[in-house]
Amino acid sequence: MEKILGLLKEAGSQIVPLRWDGEEFYLLDQRLLPEREEWLHCATWKDAARGITDMVVRGAPAIGITAAFAVVLALRAALKDHAADFHSFLDSALKEIEWARPTAINLSWAVRRMRHALKDAEKEVVFERALSEAFSIWEEDVRANIEMGRLGGGLLEDGGVLTHCNAGALATGGYGTALGVIRGAVNLGKKITVYADETRPWLQGARLTAWELIKDSINVTLNVDSGAGVLLSSGRVGAVVVGADRIAANGDVANKIGTYTLAVLCKENGVPFYVAAPSSTFDHECLAGDYIPIEQREAREVVECGGRRVAARGVKVFNPVFDITPARLITAIVSEKGVLRPPYDKAISQLPH
Repeated sequence: MEKILGLLKEAGSQIVPLRWDGEEFYLLDQRLLPEREEWLHCATWKDAARGITDMVVRGAPAIGITAAFAVVLALRAALKDHAADFHSFLDSALKEIEWARPTAINLSWAVRRMRHALKDAEKEVVFERALSEAFSIWEEDVRANIEMGRLGGGLLEDGGVLTHCNAGALATGGYGTALGVIRGAVNLGKKITVYADETRPWLQGARLTAWELIKDSINVTLNVDSGAGVLLSSGRVGAVVVGADRIAANGDVANKIGTYTLAVLCKENGVPFYVAAPSSTFDHECLAGDYIPIEQREAREVVECGGRRVAARGVKVFNPVFDITPARLITAIVSEKGVLRPPYDKAISQLPH
């Protein structure tokens, strides 16, 4: 944990959405930000999995790290209370963790990696091995974010940058993907003004992105989602940078609903559209965006705001959490392995995996 905090401090950000104190796992409850900073104690693997489902933690990389620590907690429970049915209990728990949210590829990737690390391990050392692997996943993500920030920061010019949802330190192990690129540009001495879409219905831009950037003293202006077209046509925005929850083998990207709209607006207005994501977000087995499962969430998230009903009773609700941005609309994809350019199917196939 101290090593990870040291890396983040050196890179210029100390925002971390999760914590392991040597025995227990905690998640910064992102549902309560920016009003309150409270940590949710995950005493069991079910608590950690529920934290993913209920969006206590969100963002593909952070979900993957949380899943890895959920496996650690499941393993501890198996060793302590389920010696007789150790393997069946652990296998059932890992399957449940893996389906906490279906779209973010980092979740299933992290569970598979943890399975591989535990394979054939002796019971005397299996818990230490699991904990070590979970920390490795976390540290690798932080290092990847910092490298993405360095590479992607070089793509941005002085001026306005628009971002959607929250692809910052809160969505990762620290530092961020899209916000990591922005932090990287600032570290290079560029004068950046960030426009953050409010991002309905969970308002991650208003609550989380704005909170993060203010914490790091980066100039940020909150933007009404439906005002993005006006901004992009005004010349005040020189680039759009977003994160990703899954990237198909052909370069199609699943990200927070509204991302596709921004990509179309960028195409219309001649503004570069960049995606920043670690190599763990690439799904080499998924041929195209049509095959990515899109999570539909409950109507209450749309008809209520802050716990108060705002929509007419009886109205139907369409609430997909993600949309698919076709590869043809993406200027470049920034990963820790390099900056990928079209044709993406060739560039992605050459990534080590």
